[in-house]
Amino acid sequence: MKRLILSTAFVLALSLTFTSCKDKKASEEVEETMTEAMENTKEIVENTEDAVTKAKEAGSELVANAEKALMEAQEAAKNAVGDAKIAADKKVEEAKKALEELKALSKESVEKAKNAMEDAKKDADKAADMIKN
Repeated sequence: MKRLILSTAFVLALSLTFTSCKDKKASEEVEETMTEAMENTKEIVENTEDAVTKAKEAGSELVANAEKALMEAQEAAKNAVGDAKIAADKKVEEAKKALEELKALSKESVEKAKNAMEDAKKDADKAADMIKN
């Protein structure tokens, strides 16, 4: 009976030792895993913060570039409108000049036609006078 109690105590002590070692190892592994997970999480958070910062900077740069392009487009449009107005004014002046020249030519043609008619009348009168005589 003594042997049975001693054997049981020995087996119990042995099993507690192994179990205790296993728990310690598992506990250490869990602690290491948690530490690694925390370090990885910190690294991920830092990388995410860097990415967000870079994205904000890129977005700000894109907005600035878009604003600059818009201003340049507006300036180009103003210049184009100004150039178009100048060209249109020039064409209007050319048209006015052409109309004045046409008017002058018309007056000249009318004058020539009038003179030709007067000359024709004089010639007709002379011919009539010649026929009468």
